[in-house]
Amino acid sequence: MHIDLPKPAHDVLEKEGIVSFRPSQQKALDAGLLNGKSLLICTPTASGKTLIAEMAAMKTILEGKGKAIYIVPLLALASEKNREFKRKYGHLCKITQTSSDLDTTDPYLAEYDLIICTAEKLDSLIRHHAPWISFVRLVIIDEIHLLNDVDRGPTLEILITIMKKLLKNVQLLGLSATIGNPQELSQWLEANLVVDTWRPVPLKRGTIFGNEITFLPEDEKTAN
Repeated sequence: MHIDLPKPAHDVLEKEGIVSFRPSQQKALDAGLLNGKSLLICTPTASGKTLIAEMAAMKTILEGKGKAIYIVPLLALASEKNREFKRKYGHLCKITQTSSDLDTTDPYLAEYDLIICTAEKLDSLIRHHAPWISFVRLVIIDEIHLLNDVDRGPTLEILITIMKKLLKNVQLLGLSATIGNPQELSQWLEANLVVDTWRPVPLKRGTIFGNEITFLPEDEKTAN
């Protein structure tokens, strides 16, 4: 496994038992993930999108290019990502998640390399003119399909628009398992589109009656 990733991060991958990449991960690498290219990743659940984000973040941070922000839709998910990233990369960089308080600039964030937050929190930080925002070089948007959400969509759309204008050299990385208009969205993001259908467990459809499952004809082969 030879990739243009700083050795400390490469060592973490080996420690985690990662010796080869899943199809979506290899496609992301080929599309310029570690060369600062903005990407829209559209692949099934559990296909390896988080590792794609991790590699981009470690490349940006460990090479001293700037900070990385990981946007998630829920605080519970922020806590989960914070624990996971600290376990794997806490010895290489400073990682934190922000609070839900929308009335503060959280000046302590200036000391951190990877910041995990909700779109609403990041929007508040920008509106409060948090000075460290100018050092951000990578923005990861998890569940980017929420742009279509009635409640969260407008905030996320405005936030991405502001980040593109405010940070001229920012790398955007959108992650989603379900996007209805990936081509259109990738053009708006000015990002390379990475699409893959591989999933770790085959998806089968059928009906259950009592203790018996009847699969649809096209899924019988994968079910056996």
